[in-house]
Amino acid sequence: MADEPLEDDRMCFCCGERNPIGLKLTFTMGPEGRLSTVWRPRREHVGFKDLIHGGLVATVLDEVMARVIFERGMPGVTASMETKLLLPVRWGRDYRFTAWVGRERSRTVETEAEAVDVETGERAAWSKATFVRVKSDSAT
Repeated sequence: MADEPLEDDRMCFCCGERNPIGLKLTFTMGPEGRLSTVWRPRREHVGFKDLIHGGLVATVLDEVMARVIFERGMPGVTASMETKLLLPVRWGRDYRFTAWVGRERSRTVETEAEAVDVETGERAAWSKATFVRVKSDSAT
């Protein structure tokens, strides 16, 4: 995989504008190289009543971490990821997902990310991941 270039067909579930069921996330680079997006989960994203499926929270954490390294010129794919769901994530509320680079190595990049409830400021989820660097033909 590391030798195969990534190609963006604009169908990414998280950010692809051509994906009819995608989340359509947009990103902002902030101070100290931190990248953020705000996601307001919808009712169709629940696992149990009113609680967002943890796999979707992990998906958005993964996306913001992948995007932060891409924006720094280091495209990569997720090799490993650890996620902690700290508080219930509820539909209809805004959550700010922010990622940053922890450590760069020759073939890998280590990242971290968090999801914070915009209204309360409480940290709802945290993740760390290792990405393997790959070639890229276009943006993801």
